[in-house]
Amino acid sequence: MAHVTFIHGIANKPEAEVLLRLWRQALARGDGLDLGAEGVTSTMVYWADVMYEKPKPEIAAHESNDSVIEVSDQDVDMAWQTELSGDEQHWADELEARLGYDADAPDGDDNYTPPEKDLESIEFERIPLPWWLKRRLMKVLLRDVHHYLFNAKHSPREGETYRVQDEIRKRFVDAVKQGDTKEGPHIVVSHSMGTVIAYDCLKRVADCPKVDGLMTIGSPLGLDEVQDKLKPEWSRDDGFPAKVESDWINVYDRLDPVAGFDPKFSNDYRMNGQARIEDINEQNSGTWRHNISKYLGGEKLRSALIRQLGF
Repeated sequence: MAHVTFIHGIANKPEAEVLLRLWRQALARGDGLDLGAEGVTSTMVYWADVMYEKPKPEIAAHESNDSVIEVSDQDVDMAWQTELSGDEQHWADELEARLGYDADAPDGDDNYTPPEKDLESIEFERIPLPWWLKRRLMKVLLRDVHHYLFNAKHSPREGETYRVQDEIRKRFVDAVKQGDTKEGPHIVVSHSMGTVIAYDCLKRVADCPKVDGLMTIGSPLGLDEVQDKLKPEWSRDDGFPAKVESDWINVYDRLDPVAGFDPKFSNDYRMNGQARIEDINEQNSGTWRHNISKYLGGEKLRSALIRQLGF
């Protein structure tokens, strides 16, 4: 029996069981891929509780419409940056510049636009989102990427403190081990920051089992700053994880603000110098192109996943 291990991305989420159901429903909507009807089991690697105090209510979390993810003031509190120093501070400053937001600009000012020189350098400025909202989303991405790659200590609620990378790695590896008990094929389907976690574990964690296939969706793995923190295991000529035994399919929308900096991976994650990744441009509609339900409803993504599952 085939099995899919899902892993979610940035921002707060509803409870794990609800989130898994929403993803499966989005994949099946219309004439889509109904995993249950095909006998495919699935699990969700859930890590939102490592970063957020409590789950988002389901009624506010359904991602089938065109709403943008909610970003609270707490989510974009950048006080953690003041505690950095040395190489870590330099890394955060470099990624902040790459993401293209002015840390001193007002978050809630819908009339704010960045300086003209910044607009020229930020290719994803064509995305039809208010600039202030893009800034808030990029702050969430910066925090999540930093806390994971630097194994930061984080306390999402009173009485609970995590080393972020240690905790999330354990959850991912445990889920992959569970999927490894199935007959297969076993496919990891990852979204957003979840793609960084999946790649890190499959490439850099010794006891992570092999999987048959990997799908990355709306991924920031093209960012130089992310790749730098995946060294020495990562290199451009030897970046493909040997634990992915068959296909790595990377799905992107060029107007997705998380993936849009460098959405194609075939030249960045080669195996012995040879391209192994299939990059698929799945153009979503509307304002918020990072929406996982839109991606899962895409014909190209569904066809690619069906191939990976061997149907």
